[in-house]
Amino acid sequence: MAKMLKDTLETIEKYKSSSPHYGELLDILEEILILREKYRPNMKENIFPVNENLIKKKLAGGLPLVDFSGGDFDLTEPKKYFLALLQIAEKQTPGETREFAEKIEDGTIDYEEIVRNSFTIPHDDEEIPEGLESEAFDLIELFLEESLRPALEVLAEKYGKAIAKSEWSEGYCPICGKDPRIGELKEEEGRRFLFCNQCGFEWNFMRIKCPFCGNEEQQTLAYFTVEEDERYRVDVCNVCKRYIKTVDFRSTKEEANLDIEAIATLHLDMLANEEGYL
Repeated sequence: MAKMLKDTLETIEKYKSSSPHYGELLDILEEILILREKYRPNMKENIFPVNENLIKKKLAGGLPLVDFSGGDFDLTEPKKYFLALLQIAEKQTPGETREFAEKIEDGTIDYEEIVRNSFTIPHDDEEIPEGLESEAFDLIELFLEESLRPALEVLAEKYGKAIAKSEWSEGYCPICGKDPRIGELKEEEGRRFLFCNQCGFEWNFMRIKCPFCGNEEQQTLAYFTVEEDERYRVDVCNVCKRYIKTVDFRSTKEEANLDIEAIATLHLDMLANEEGYL
């Protein structure tokens, strides 16, 4: 794991040079990854218990392994990690984040409730916590997602093979149910894999299909690239008007780190939004 972190940090430094406009965000990612390794040993499998007798049935029925709408969780360790992450946000938005952290610590804001809401309430309907401006709220959203990542990675590692055997065909994550924001084309035939930023899991998905609405009509599915760099593209659906970024490093033989690519391709998000895609 230490070597993997070292390699990732080296990649981040490379991207800071090639994409200096994302330097601040990449600095934050660097801090997150270092902190993640510190807290990872505390994230045990039983934080998100999975009934192994139901795994095959759940996956066959299109249900993710973790039910955030009604499961019984002990979020003590993820909450500690979240509060540590907020110290990173405090550097960016002094005062505002500290006030939010204090409300988490004294129970005025229920950490478990905002975790569950992040899975059950559509993003556009989320309310910004009182007293927080958008910049602070964006970081809090990022850190809320990250606070669960190490614990969910335990499940991804343990049940990844079972998921592969199940031939999961849904566009949302089989571990936690979150929608993907980025994917990758791999292998000689260009198989498509979707990536879950919430738990770090990748799964195979049909290439000509919208992961959000299931549309398979080629006439209403498209993609665009920018700056003549065909390693990056945005796949769009003109039925549901949603999009997903896709990286394709097959020609360069590079190994994509999709956590980094999600940040290094934010210009693609902006272009997609400008074109009316969500």
